[in-house]
Amino acid sequence: MQTEHTIAGIRAALAPRRKQGERIGFVPTMGALHEGHAALIRRARNECDVVAVSIFVNPTQFGPQEDFERYPRTLEADCALCEHEGVNVLFCPSASIMYPEGYATYVAVERLSEPLCGRSRPGHFRGVATVVLKLFNIVAPDVAYFGWKDAQQLILIRRMTEDLNLPIEIVGVETVREPDGLAMSSRNRYLDPESRRRAPALYEALLQARRAFEQEGVTDCSALAQQIRNHIAQHTGGRIDYVEIVSLDQLQPLTSVQKGNTLIALAVHLGGARLIDNIRL
Repeated sequence: MQTEHTIAGIRAALAPRRKQGERIGFVPTMGALHEGHAALIRRARNECDVVAVSIFVNPTQFGPQEDFERYPRTLEADCALCEHEGVNVLFCPSASIMYPEGYATYVAVERLSEPLCGRSRPGHFRGVATVVLKLFNIVAPDVAYFGWKDAQQLILIRRMTEDLNLPIEIVGVETVREPDGLAMSSRNRYLDPESRRRAPALYEALLQARRAFEQEGVTDCSALAQQIRNHIAQHTGGRIDYVEIVSLDQLQPLTSVQKGNTLIALAVHLGGARLIDNIRL
């Protein structure tokens, strides 16, 4: 595995592979890698000739009171995982490389960045879209892989890629979960033992809503959302940021489930972590 820290370095590493017509798959990450990231890498490995991974804790997607300083940084373990999974090129830039002095250009994907996490994390998706576009321009992949765990991010990146006519295929990979159902996340390590014990109730609540729709025919979104809130309140004691049922294509609130175009998404503060999860109907 080749590791590069500069823009010129990563471009030079990929240029001969691109010249040979090889298909380049890209997995952008913020590090603290886990099995969810490994699943993205394996998907890229199966579908592409070359796999590039980036590790960059992007400061522009963190708000003033958020966890940028304490976000887990585990570069040695991350490199070992990438090596084990067959990554060809690892890109680890510094903040000064990505945002040099005088940097002044940002990308905003309107509408899709406003609901759900965008409501409680203003500016977050502006930072996400900006860094992903920069990474796309630097790496120039044929395909990029994102997890459905961060559904709003995936939907927003697809829209940006389409709107800006980028020649990149965006692939969504299903959420990887712990054996008890908790969606894998780098922030799960913030959970104390008691919060970790309660955390699977988030996915349980989503599954209950799915069963109510599929088995009992419940289509009223307000009723399904209230059922989820009740389960979370009863079994976690966490502070709910949001529980919303929206359209997959526009992330707009729904009054009734639209089969094939419905996202049930939630965010809950539990212990020292803000956990997100979702399912699609």
